[in-house]
Amino acid sequence: MKQADYIHSEIRPWGEFFVLQENKSYKIKRIEVKSGHRLSYQYHNKRSEIWVIIQGKGTIILDDKKIKYSKGDSISIPKGMRHRIENDGSEKTIFIEIQTGTYFGEDDIVRIEDDYNR
Repeated sequence: MKQADYIHSEIRPWGEFFVLQENKSYKIKRIEVKSGHRLSYQYHNKRSEIWVIIQGKGTIILDDKKIKYSKGDSISIPKGMRHRIENDGSEKTIFIEIQTGTYFGEDDIVRIEDDYNR
């Protein structure tokens, strides 16, 4: 992505995310998960999320229930719900994450399980 397309980005062990827009009532990210990787199993106390898959396929875990996903799917994750996305496909998974709530800092991630020991 070009710098003009996003506010900032962060590289993580599983891929990268780009903050596309944020203000006091929401934050929008583009998240890219490398093939064979997954995010931590986590929840948030201060925000809900909606994920819209724009590329790839794999598995999403919501409160220990596994759901297959593919391009075009959207997933609603209420505040407090445990969740994780796994890219078990051969191409990069890309999704748009829309956060709503009262706080959007990365320190509102409560990790239950993490492949990267964070």
